[in-house]
Amino acid sequence: PDIWQPADGLVLEPNALRAAMETEKSLALTAGPGAGKTEMLAQRADFLLRTGTCRYPKRILAISFKVDASGNLKERVRRRCGRDLASRFDSYTFHAFAKRIIDRFRPVLNGLDALEVGYGIGNERVSGKQITFADLVPLAVKILQTSSIARNAIRQTYSDVFLDEFQDCTDQQYDLIKSLFADLPSNRLIRLTAVGDTKQKIMGWAGALDGIFVKFVGDFSAVPLNMYRNFRSQPRLLKMQNDIIRVLDPASIMPEEQMSGDEGEVIIWSFKDETEEASKIALSISDWINSEGIPPSEIAILLSRQPNLYAAGVMDALEKAGVPYRNEQQLQDLSAEPIARLIVDYLACLYGEHNPKAWIRLTDQLIHFSDEEFQSTARQNLQRVISQARKKTTSKTTSGEESFDWWDAAKDFMQEVGMETLVALSPDYEAHHRLAELVRDTKNRIEELLEIEPNLIKALERFCDDQAVRILTIHKSKGLEFDSVIILGVEKETFWGKSEDERCVFFVGVSRAKRRLVLTTSNHRKTPSSRPPRWKEKRTPHSEFIEYAKPFVEG
Repeated sequence: PDIWQPADGLVLEPNALRAAMETEKSLALTAGPGAGKTEMLAQRADFLLRTGTCRYPKRILAISFKVDASGNLKERVRRRCGRDLASRFDSYTFHAFAKRIIDRFRPVLNGLDALEVGYGIGNERVSGKQITFADLVPLAVKILQTSSIARNAIRQTYSDVFLDEFQDCTDQQYDLIKSLFADLPSNRLIRLTAVGDTKQKIMGWAGALDGIFVKFVGDFSAVPLNMYRNFRSQPRLLKMQNDIIRVLDPASIMPEEQMSGDEGEVIIWSFKDETEEASKIALSISDWINSEGIPPSEIAILLSRQPNLYAAGVMDALEKAGVPYRNEQQLQDLSAEPIARLIVDYLACLYGEHNPKAWIRLTDQLIHFSDEEFQSTARQNLQRVISQARKKTTSKTTSGEESFDWWDAAKDFMQEVGMETLVALSPDYEAHHRLAELVRDTKNRIEELLEIEPNLIKALERFCDDQAVRILTIHKSKGLEFDSVIILGVEKETFWGKSEDERCVFFVGVSRAKRRLVLTTSNHRKTPSSRPPRWKEKRTPHSEFIEYAKPFVEG
């Protein structure tokens, strides 16, 4: 352990290096946006696994709040320490982890909570047959508090636990962690690493605990550490963020030397109505892509809430300007699902001329052999399947028969891969109805995209992150970063919650930008046909948020 160096030659700041190499204590690590929290966890996993500090056959458990964050961490660990060691790294969302506990120890539940073997998850609870998404964590906690066998089985499995975005932990989720890992016998060491940023606590509406890091330090005798460096944003943007931090958490303001320089761009656009706003946004984004060469996926439009209402005009304008976009309200969770990724990447390889990224993702999902000979054989078999499907497509077309349908091709491929392999893509897929539901959703979403973009390959690109401007709520943007960020509608009527909560939300949005940040306001927003409650046509700029930006606007 003492001669370990960060993987891939990366340099970690002192507290990040200390956290990565801790062998005894639990850690409470706070860090601002862009400080490299995910990278620190990946390096810590590499340290624990490569040095044998996490001794075989023990595993590492990572719990995140979002599917894509969970997948990103798993993928980064695989890149840092290789597939063999990464196979002992389990990365789940809180709800996916809770479901695994329920599936494994379901017989512990009795009375009104008893569940049948093939129970489902739906919008309402049906005795014995179906629970809701919100039931997952409470039922898992009930199992853990009832059964010492369940607790001990999980404790025996893991030597280390990572808790990402811990500032958003709710009381139920904390009960799950505490039931499992607090007050352990002295001979059973399980190290917990909680990572987050209290300035980014935006899940207050969902019951996120106040003072969660202080509570964690007390309950787990954890060592508090802070990572200060922001590797993401350019200096002008850092200075604006620092002014917000000065209000949110004065003790965490960044030192001046960290913000030296004047690079970066802060812009405020004010409009008379949403039509003028949409036109300006679409033309500007088109120019950024075509003149500046910024990839569409490096541009994001963020909204406080209701993107389908606030961004409807922007989406129409982007459509007319020929700018590809994706509405994350519909797509983010689905596109992060391994089965959706598998289908989309297969179709991209089958119908596309040359798509190395899709091929690499496809092989990464399906080929897990450590032996190079087995890997080579598996790749050849996969290539054979795709070649045969291409011949089938071509023969149908040239023979004058009805063209071989893309969904028929996808179904043939899933049949070729086999149910056992598909189920292994995610713990959630052990419930076959969930897998079937996601397959249907993927088909339906591709069909919707084909109505907008008839070219299949371009529609598939829209499904993925690769070639599209992303439109999403600030909540969904956590953990992401973009070259250019537009925060649409910085108005009192959109940020209407508690001032402290909304300030945290605004800070998260601002800190997604690496180089350019644009804030927009409009004097008037026409009421949508659905007539949503709280909607006001007359609009007022959010003076506090706009004031943060004004000193850094050029010209």
